[in-house]
Amino acid sequence: MVSLELAEIGAILMSREDFLRFTNLTSEIADFSEGIAFRLLEIMEKQWNVPLKVKEGLMELSSGVFETVSKLRETAMTLSYGSTKTLEKAREVETAEHIVDDLYRELELEIISSQTEIPVLILLRDVTRLLEDAADKAEDASDVARILSFTI
Repeated sequence: MVSLELAEIGAILMSREDFLRFTNLTSEIADFSEGIAFRLLEIMEKQWNVPLKVKEGLMELSSGVFETVSKLRETAMTLSYGSTKTLEKAREVETAEHIVDDLYRELELEIISSQTEIPVLILLRDVTRLLEDAADKAEDASDVARILSFTI
């Protein structure tokens, strides 16, 4: 839908490629979220045991990813206010993503060292990887927002 809109107004929009790149990156975050939900649902439906420390780590990691994506939303909302404000918000996305990186590394080691069944271990590692990937995409999208802020 965004692609069609950009094609229609493309002649007056100088940075349509950057807008398309931004929307593609943000839609990938939604794809990762769908994969996370599928895996967590499987763990819940099969009533597999997840260690308490891993559950707490997942909560902390998912909160960090939510914070990163929220900062990305704020960055997108500031695009019309000028590059200074957008650059400031994009830096906040970058900072939040670095926190997610640290949480991810810590949780990954916790999962590997837990005495969890192999299927659960694999799904939990997938979930943590997808969460970290979502934060990475948010940071990539904030970089594109920085570029957009100079052309709007």
